[in-house]
Amino acid sequence: MIMWTVVYMAQSKEVANQLQELLSNEGILVKLRPISKNPENNDNYFEVLVPEAEVEEAHSVIIETGY
Repeated sequence: MIMWTVVYMAQSKEVANQLQELLSNEGILVKLRPISKNPENNDNYFEVLVPEAEVEEAHSVIIETGY
């Protein structure tokens, strides 16, 4: 079973999707989870989650790209 860990809090769905694509291109599994009850609202905050084993690599990619 995969233990998912939050590595970033995105301020919009657009930013969350960009980060998901960036991390996926690096071979990292990514899941997005809206924080509010209305996931259709693009102004929601989103948690960007990766498997616990990939947290360090994800943080490195996030820092290198300036997120």
